[in-house]
Amino acid sequence: MFWRRTGKSKQPVYIIFGLGNPGTKYARSRHNIGWNAVDRIADKYGITFNSKKFNGMVGKGEIGGRKTLLVKPLTFMNNSGECIRKFVNFYKLDPAKDIAVIYDDIDLEPGMMRVRAKGSPGSHNGMKSVVANLKTNAFARIRIGIGNPPAQMDLIDWVLGKVPEEDKPEISRVYDQAADVIPLLIDGDLQEAMNRYNKKK
Repeated sequence: MFWRRTGKSKQPVYIIFGLGNPGTKYARSRHNIGWNAVDRIADKYGITFNSKKFNGMVGKGEIGGRKTLLVKPLTFMNNSGECIRKFVNFYKLDPAKDIAVIYDDIDLEPGMMRVRAKGSPGSHNGMKSVVANLKTNAFARIRIGIGNPPAQMDLIDWVLGKVPEEDKPEISRVYDQAADVIPLLIDGDLQEAMNRYNKKK
């Protein structure tokens, strides 16, 4: 059973989306950092991905006393917004209050994380799709750094490349930080989340 917001509900469900690409060939890529972060969140809060809805893998649980869904869109990165829009519409959510999106960011070094309440999608095609489908950029997001590609490397090759061994400990630490920040986002305390976690590596 899936929750749906009704007139009797005090709070709608909160949904955390992790962006990535389905399939084993992408599992260890930089572009799947959003998926991997959501997996770490699921581990921390005892949530299991055991169903599919709106072309997304879904885990259902409770975080910070609020019903919470963890979702990994299966639409491939460039169409992530289609899945997210369907969830937002079905549950009658306010993106500014009821969702968070986690994704990789080339503008941050590996081992860095930034929490934001809104902003441009930049060059990230997955986030471009989310903003276009929701028709707003006002929703919480967690950006996890993957660094810029070398000058001679194509961006697509970089983001679809595997996370190098030397970066894995720092990125794993950031996954833990992403899991820790979630209760603040659910409580709507974005400013505290930014103050606490938007620090230099």
